[in-house]
Amino acid sequence: HVAILLALYNGGGTLADQLESIAGQTHTDWSLIVSDDGSSDDGPDQVSAFAGSCGQPVRLITGPGQGFVRNFLHLLQAAGPSVPFAALSDQDDAWLPSKVFRALNFLRDLPTGRPALYAGRTIICDANLKPLRKSPRFDLPPSFNNALVQSIGGGNTMVLNRAALDLAQATARHAGGVVAHDWWLYQLVSGAGGHVVYDPEPMVLYRQHGSNLIGANDTLFASGSRLAQLIRGRFRDWNSANLQALEACYYFLTPKSRQTLRDFRQVRNGSLHERRAALRRARLYRQTLRGNIALSIAAAMNRV
Repeated sequence: HVAILLALYNGGGTLADQLESIAGQTHTDWSLIVSDDGSSDDGPDQVSAFAGSCGQPVRLITGPGQGFVRNFLHLLQAAGPSVPFAALSDQDDAWLPSKVFRALNFLRDLPTGRPALYAGRTIICDANLKPLRKSPRFDLPPSFNNALVQSIGGGNTMVLNRAALDLAQATARHAGGVVAHDWWLYQLVSGAGGHVVYDPEPMVLYRQHGSNLIGANDTLFASGSRLAQLIRGRFRDWNSANLQALEACYYFLTPKSRQTLRDFRQVRNGSLHERRAALRRARLYRQTLRGNIALSIAAAMNRV
């Protein structure tokens, strides 16, 4: 069984496509929990109508009203203590029919007591879900050393096994200040010694429109924008928030991850020579040459 966790806020204009794609999954053993974060449109009414027609358990709950990160953390708690798997869902995308089935094929044979997280590429689409291109493919292995400085899979692709969901529920109270729930889950699961699966085959139609809270980051313009944010110190601010949450969850990290975290702190402090030495010790890496060059520049400028 898979609990699908959908965060909703004024998504009525695009929600029908996502609900239809959930109903059309080839894996049919699912339930849906929708956390509405204070919508003023007809999104909640659409969920209620869907609940009456889809033939599967659907629950509409009230979100915390504190933004999308806390809404997803709220949903992770709402999944409860017993569901075997949980899949995160945005309100404005659409899943390919075998999305859930494929994720479970990656996860179901892994050890049940070890946290496991599935994430992958997407098909970037325009506002009408017309496919434009695939998101970048990442070929380097997922790891905590990568997760500290990069998120490789959107939350709209993620599926957690029971052990990963237990871990997320146990640490959610520390994660309220993190930049994004998906980046946090990648850091948390990899840092705790869990198994992170990256699927190079996209299973999600990722809609781009004027209201995206976080859009695709795969164009030269987007890369330039991220570089400008790095220079202004925003990347460092993001890392500060994530680091604070990880330090609060120090008990859950493996000894190796704790050492990497200590080295990561050194990358953010000290002289230029000390920061460069710590960067080598920490073995931090991003998934592309361009990204690793940007990381080296950030370390030199004390913007990590």
